[in-house]
Amino acid sequence: MEESLALVKYEKLSTKDKLTMYFLIYSFLGWCLETFYAVLVLGHFVKRGFLFGPICPIYGFGAVIFILIFDGLKGHNVKKFLISMIVFSVFEFVASWILEMVFHLRWWDYSDAMFNIQGRICLSFSLVWGFAGIIFSNYLHPFIEKKMEKVLQKFTIPIQKATIYSFASVLIIDFIFSSIKYIKL
Repeated sequence: MEESLALVKYEKLSTKDKLTMYFLIYSFLGWCLETFYAVLVLGHFVKRGFLFGPICPIYGFGAVIFILIFDGLKGHNVKKFLISMIVFSVFEFVASWILEMVFHLRWWDYSDAMFNIQGRICLSFSLVWGFAGIIFSNYLHPFIEKKMEKVLQKFTIPIQKATIYSFASVLIIDFIFSSIKYIKL
């Protein structure tokens, strides 16, 4: 009996579970960032993103890509900057193109910015992605990771998984209904 309790105590979430959790967390934080940016620029609240709920999946996908790319890359800020700038500019371009092909809408447009490519990406935001990669990998993710480890220790693995996948299910439902809304256009 004591042996099985010891095994349960040291059981941890799988990498897939953790990546799903981080996807959800950073999708929400991305929505907060987008909303804050819109309030600063426009002076009032504007619903940001594709989904009904307070989630911007592009930030969740971006964060998971960051986590996977920078897993073994400690220090090396110049490499992190260049990798982030290139990978996320390509990611932003592809995401913009897919959203436009599927839904015939653009969620962002950099056509007025200097050095843009089809209005999907521009040099100024590519530079932002470079710096964001450094900030994310050196400060933000280690902070979030530490805080989540403390929170997760308070719950059993089944409760952790149930919580993560309940939120993921809500996100999938939101995605389906949001897609239906935009496809009807």
